[in-house]
Amino acid sequence: MSEELQISIVRLAPMRVACVSGFGPGPEGIAFEKMRKLVEESGFERDGQAHRYFGFNNPSPSAASPNYGYDVWVTVDAAFQPGADVKVLDFAGGLYAVTRIRPVTGEEIFPAWQKLAAWREASRYRPASHQWLEEHIGDIRLDFPNLELDLYLPIAE
Repeated sequence: MSEELQISIVRLAPMRVACVSGFGPGPEGIAFEKMRKLVEESGFERDGQAHRYFGFNNPSPSAASPNYGYDVWVTVDAAFQPGADVKVLDFAGGLYAVTRIRPVTGEEIFPAWQKLAAWREASRYRPASHQWLEEHIGDIRLDFPNLELDLYLPIAE
């Protein structure tokens, strides 16, 4: 990842999402495997809608344990009915500073978040309390090194 981040200011509109969760020392893999299964079973790849995929730590890692959680969202319409282990949420949206990264191993993600947070500190924007997000760009089946992520840092004017 280059030292210079390309940052856009984006207002995410409210959206309805289906949520699956993973927990453990590698919860992202657990949560994305659940999401891939949900996508397959629900036919999202064949329904003609433009689904978006977002993820975030929940709960965040702590020094006291190697375990933490990760939630993955997919945008859904009002007709979607959740099955077992799937929650439906209404996300209010918000204002974000966004940068795209193409992590090769996953080790690049945290430093990119640090750079984005440093950018916000030096900008005219203030921290905001809505959910920070990582948007998975493209095919939900892609993984490292073919993965692209948009990092969404909550901001306020």
